[in-house]
Amino acid sequence: MKSKILISVVLLVFSLAGFSQNITIKILDNEREPVPNTHILIKETGKYMLSDINGKVTINFKDEESLTLEISFIGFLKKTQKIVPGKNITIILKEDIVTLNSFVITGQYSQNSPEKAVQKITIIDRKKIEKMAAVNLRDVLTNEMNIRISQDNVLGSGMSMQGMSGENVKILIDGVPVVGRLNGNVDLSQINLNDIERIEIIEGPMSVNYGTNALAGVINLITKTNKKERLNLIANSYNENIGQYNLDATVSTSIKKHSLSFSGGRNYFDGWVDGDAVFGEKQRIADSTRYKSWKPKEQFFGKANYSYQLKDGNIKYTVGYFDGKISNRGLPRAPYSETAFDDYYYTTRIDNSLFFNKKIGSNYNIKSTVSYNDYKRIKNTFFKDLTTLEETQTENSGDQDTTRFNQWIIRSSFSTSKDSIKVNYELGIDFNIEEAFGRRIENKTQTMGDYAGYASVEYRPFKNTIIRPGVRYAYNTNYQAPITPSLNIKQTIGKFNVRASYARGFRAPSLKELYFDFVDINHNIVGNTDLKAEQSNNFNLSVNYTKIIKSYILKMEASSFYNKIENLITLAQGSGAEYSYVNIGDYETHGIQLNNNISYNHFKFGIGGSYIGRYNYLSETNNIEAFSYTPELKSSINYEFPKQQLFIAFFYKFTGELPGFRIDANDEIRQTYIESYHTADLSIGKKFWKKRMQVTLGSKNLFNVKNVSSVSQGSVHSSNNGSSPVAMGRTYFLKMMLNFSYDKNN
Repeated sequence: MKSKILISVVLLVFSLAGFSQNITIKILDNEREPVPNTHILIKETGKYMLSDINGKVTINFKDEESLTLEISFIGFLKKTQKIVPGKNITIILKEDIVTLNSFVITGQYSQNSPEKAVQKITIIDRKKIEKMAAVNLRDVLTNEMNIRISQDNVLGSGMSMQGMSGENVKILIDGVPVVGRLNGNVDLSQINLNDIERIEIIEGPMSVNYGTNALAGVINLITKTNKKERLNLIANSYNENIGQYNLDATVSTSIKKHSLSFSGGRNYFDGWVDGDAVFGEKQRIADSTRYKSWKPKEQFFGKANYSYQLKDGNIKYTVGYFDGKISNRGLPRAPYSETAFDDYYYTTRIDNSLFFNKKIGSNYNIKSTVSYNDYKRIKNTFFKDLTTLEETQTENSGDQDTTRFNQWIIRSSFSTSKDSIKVNYELGIDFNIEEAFGRRIENKTQTMGDYAGYASVEYRPFKNTIIRPGVRYAYNTNYQAPITPSLNIKQTIGKFNVRASYARGFRAPSLKELYFDFVDINHNIVGNTDLKAEQSNNFNLSVNYTKIIKSYILKMEASSFYNKIENLITLAQGSGAEYSYVNIGDYETHGIQLNNNISYNHFKFGIGGSYIGRYNYLSETNNIEAFSYTPELKSSINYEFPKQQLFIAFFYKFTGELPGFRIDANDEIRQTYIESYHTADLSIGKKFWKKRMQVTLGSKNLFNVKNVSSVSQGSVHSSNNGSSPVAMGRTYFLKMMLNFSYDKNN
């Protein structure tokens, strides 16, 4: 009897044990902080799971003696762990230093994952840049939401963000502003991507951190750094059937704590006019098509980087050089077509930057930057004899011009960045000295100094709540600089991340707007030293949701923004024929945006849309709509075949009609618009030779867009014939990349 009872008890214990084969796994980072939303794949069953906000996940055993887990999260090394039934366990994930592009640094106290950042940050990584076969910044931003590209075939490519012009967007390379704005815009086609690891985009004012020109947002390009002990050589060749021929190469090495890299290349474009042959050249009458609507360009560029790795930090020095030439060849002149006027535009950039980053202990960070940037642009006009090819520089003073800008930046910050404490903070200084030289600048030389201090605090009253107030105060030598506050809030609720922000932004009057002096027989434009800074109030709200359903990863995002700008600076007619820059009044933009992305194994699909309203200032005195609205749609499809080392990528964007109003010569209100258009790119890439060579071929602008109808007043260099240039029709490209690496440890 006793033996039967004992057997029954043993069977009961084993039976109960069979029903309690669940174990809890806790996933932590290096600082023993939970890692929420970690991806866990059970290899035996193919089932995906997601850790909760405390980094915990429950694993259920059935008849298995053990299970193998593959644990991954952005910014950490992937880990494989075998588990058995029994007690709960803790798994520590190590940060992935090699895949630094998984982190964001723009506006952060220290490098951080995008999910933890208090701002909404869009990342364009190197993989996407290569799939797009993008050569310069214009190529990449063409496909981005809330960004509209404009084209001036002499001044280059400009942009707008959140309905605000490019002069309100700060473009940085490793946190250093790009100098050389023409009509307020940086030419995006001059910013090459051959050595760029990733691009970080923050929409909304970042004036607390970066000062002027950041009303609409910040675009920060992060350069590659070789941190492995190896020799690496990368060479790229890009050819497009419109006459684009590019070559560049990068060689880098890392020996113990030292890293060194050199890169350089040449981009050449022979110009394009509607009617050019798709492939090859048509037989033409001499000089009949020397004029090109898209001007011939030639660019030479180079960069050198040296980095010394400290314990928990590094010192880096970068020097870059850019030399570009645009040739604007004129039409042969009547009656005999023997002469023509030709313009040449030369651009030179020299950039020097010294960076210092150091982590002290596990809590404190020091970041410092010292940079000097020099920009020069020369315009020359020649009278050319097409029979002898002799050129004579014209004597009209307005035909020749040299403009030069240089900028000194000293920037330093001290911050704390530990997730386990309730209060972190950042204190920083940002000193900028800008000089302008040129015959069209009052007194030929002008200088502006801006000396600012900024501070922000990240307060965590609750585990999943971050509140970050900030403020910037500056003294400017040329105008009254405003105080700029900001407030960012991030709240995590289950699988939702909610971000809300208010910021006061500003744009300083440029040296050109303050001191421009261009008076001749055709021009009468003067600056205005009484200009005030543009100021804005900006509100942003976004909600992100991530969910894993079996092998599917679904990400959804909804966001909205509202901008109100005061003291808008614009060029207006004053007394007589004189034009000057004035603070004309207010301007507003608002909009909504939806984005959805789904990933399944090696398939990725994204679709999104936005709707942006722009204020019509003429509505204040006329019976017209207060806002004009523009829709945008974008989509992308990417599929990778790992065994074949092959990918297919498709990118699509619809840019809606841009309506507006203007006053004509008879003081009557006229409706204006720029026609809507569709663009799409398709690329196929494959790796060969043990992944040392990648060949990508494809087509850009599949819908064959060239010019779109426009009834808006054109700029000095843009077409005024009722059309705006968008692209050069459907094109075909071939890109080849060679990548040779030597690692002495292998």
